[in-house]
Amino acid sequence: MIGHMTDLLIGLFWLLLFAAVPITMAYRRVDLGSSTLAIGGALIVYSLIGYGHPLWFLLLWILFAPLVVINFTDFRREKITARLFDVYKSMVPAISDTEREALESGSVSWDGELFTGLPNWANLMSQPAPELTAEERAFLDGPVEKLCAMLDDWKITHELADLPPEVWEYLRNERFFAMIIPTEYGGLGFSAVANSAVLAKICSRSVVAATTVAVPNSLGPGELLIHYGTEEQKNHWLPRLAKGEEIPCFALTGPRAGSDAGAIPDTGVVCKGQWEGKEIVGIRLNWDKRYITLAPVATVVGLAFKLYDPDHLIGDQDDYGITAALIPASTPGVVTGRRHLPLNTPFQNGPTQGKDVFVPLDFIIGGVERAGQGWKMLMEQLAAGRAISLPSESQGSSQAAVYASTAYCRIRKQFGISIARFEGVEEVLARMAGHTYIMNAGIGCTMAAIKQGEIPAVPSAIMKYHCTEMGRMVGNDAMDVQGGKAIISGPENYLGRAYDSIPISITVEGANILTRNLIIFGQGAIRCHPFVFDEMQAAANPDFEQGLRDFDNLLFRHIGATMSNAARAFVMALTHARYTDVPRQGPTKRYFQHINRYSAAFALAADTAMLILGGELKRKETLSSRLGDVFSYIYLASMVLKHHENQGSPEEDLPLVEWSCRALLYKAQEQFHGLLRNFPNRAVAGMLRFLIFPRGRSYDAPSDKLGKQIVRLLTRPTEARERLCANIYKGDDPRNMPRRLQKVLEQVEANALLSRKLQDAIRSKLVTPGDEIAAIHEARDAGILSAEEAASLLAQDAAVMEMIRVDDFPPEALRRS
Repeated sequence: MIGHMTDLLIGLFWLLLFAAVPITMAYRRVDLGSSTLAIGGALIVYSLIGYGHPLWFLLLWILFAPLVVINFTDFRREKITARLFDVYKSMVPAISDTEREALESGSVSWDGELFTGLPNWANLMSQPAPELTAEERAFLDGPVEKLCAMLDDWKITHELADLPPEVWEYLRNERFFAMIIPTEYGGLGFSAVANSAVLAKICSRSVVAATTVAVPNSLGPGELLIHYGTEEQKNHWLPRLAKGEEIPCFALTGPRAGSDAGAIPDTGVVCKGQWEGKEIVGIRLNWDKRYITLAPVATVVGLAFKLYDPDHLIGDQDDYGITAALIPASTPGVVTGRRHLPLNTPFQNGPTQGKDVFVPLDFIIGGVERAGQGWKMLMEQLAAGRAISLPSESQGSSQAAVYASTAYCRIRKQFGISIARFEGVEEVLARMAGHTYIMNAGIGCTMAAIKQGEIPAVPSAIMKYHCTEMGRMVGNDAMDVQGGKAIISGPENYLGRAYDSIPISITVEGANILTRNLIIFGQGAIRCHPFVFDEMQAAANPDFEQGLRDFDNLLFRHIGATMSNAARAFVMALTHARYTDVPRQGPTKRYFQHINRYSAAFALAADTAMLILGGELKRKETLSSRLGDVFSYIYLASMVLKHHENQGSPEEDLPLVEWSCRALLYKAQEQFHGLLRNFPNRAVAGMLRFLIFPRGRSYDAPSDKLGKQIVRLLTRPTEARERLCANIYKGDDPRNMPRRLQKVLEQVEANALLSRKLQDAIRSKLVTPGDEIAAIHEARDAGILSAEEAASLLAQDAAVMEMIRVDDFPPEALRRS
């Protein structure tokens, strides 16, 4: 019996030793030829000196034979790949023209690295930090600061339902609508970094003002003209837009086409008509649009419509598809002026209609040559723009909420202690801070990439979805911890209007449900994958032989990468990724390693899902959304590490870095679990679970202790607090409630020892407990506090009570005319 066990153990030892060779080759992603030689050599050694039954060795040689065969490229292509090529063509889902244009828009950078399962960290860590130019910094510290001081959000939202006339005038004069317009046309020519910083700062003061500034600097007439307009169009429109002489809007969404914008029913028919007293060939337009920001005050309407040419007046086509044009709002038949009211957030937004509006052909952006290219133009610009406006506004609102809430919870007492010391409140404040740090990281790094010329189509969708969702969570949490102070509307309320506006950011520029379920992974799986898009291009190649050659090369590289990711995911799960190479040592090293692990696991799961489900995965939205979540979380965790380094790796911020990475990677683990629980092929799900979680789900969420560290860090006037909330308006004016809270926080911190002295006296029964004002007077009279110390505590109490005060009104003040 003992001899039999010994033989078995010896045989197992040699088997494991042999198996280590192909696993190592796969883990290290060694090329096919070298791997074949190494495995063949190991098999020879194993056959000569290993231990086992001859039939076992014969089986291994039989299994090794196909590996040898596929090294002969011509034979492989003719006998294996050609058949798989036909199968693949039948599996690839049909892609509409609008989907193809969306897929081809933008560029691929770090998002593509994560899809490989073997990210090259040097590509991320070598990217420059987001920097403002001297001109951009001067604008942020000058005109933007002054604008914020001019804004009275209660007056804007409750009394005027609009920006005051002097603010509109200031926006025009200081070229706030021209941040993206090049300087040669009179604009400011700012980078995405500056655009984002300006919007975040304004939004920390007023959502209405931020939205008003965002739209002309986002997807719309200005941006489309810059990239696609004719020289004549640029010279005519851009200087007028830069000076604020023209106010633009862009009309895409309508009653019958919301998220499915490609299905717009609005039409333009090429025909002859009268223009300025002459008969010309032009376009007769009919449209019905809604939810169009700035439409009620716009002087020029950017319009998306489907162009038809039934009489072939401009070419041989009948249907050109989606086209973009600029229509002066004064053109006969154009209707604007009526307003929507988005959740009591009264930025200018409303419907626009056009009935038999006749315009010249040169109103098409880019001229007739751009007819039918509207969707492509929109997708290319949305690829970057979606990462800027709404994420930056969420960032500004969230930073303001954290800055105010952490101060408020420190100065507000219940049951005799600061509410920031209650564990339930600590948990919420830490979560608010962590989510805000993640937003800061993602936005900062993505803006820097855009400034370097990247057009991050998939990261922009990640930023739009996750920043607005985290903004929603921060808003909810801020309302929770501030309670009654947060829910009573009035001039003293600094959270309510931002809270009201949260669902707006969730809904626009691609509703969040659509973005999560269809765009992040749906577009990423094709656009960011190292092989899939090229494989689809090979399958669509009309030259069969060239397509087959390309497909053969891609397919076997793809198979090799998948096998490598299986090995990497399994080995890193077993070792908890302790031995994977990363670019940094020290306290952040483990997070780099965990991202490596989850990158390999994600790439393996994505490839397996696409192989097993094929085109059906497109309709399995809950599965693709979970894959998209995993992808998003490891992308954002990468941004957190890069952001920390961009800021000089301050040791004080490490609790925020750890909370952010742990929260993101824990969520990635749980979304993997959800994917595997619901994967329809249970055998494949079991195999994936074995490879991804051989030790079970071992990653933990942030600890309570970590949350306490963050709250202690942010409820005092620290540099970490200022870094976290660096983008908000901190001007010293009486309407700036977060700044007023900060001043009281500084007062409380300065008096901390005096407050402790008073509390010690109360606990020692030297002073009567109860009313705090009376206790201060009693302590002064007893000589426990000096007159100066008592005066300081009384002034602090008055300041605290002023900050926790809420508004009330006579009944007639709340009646609307």
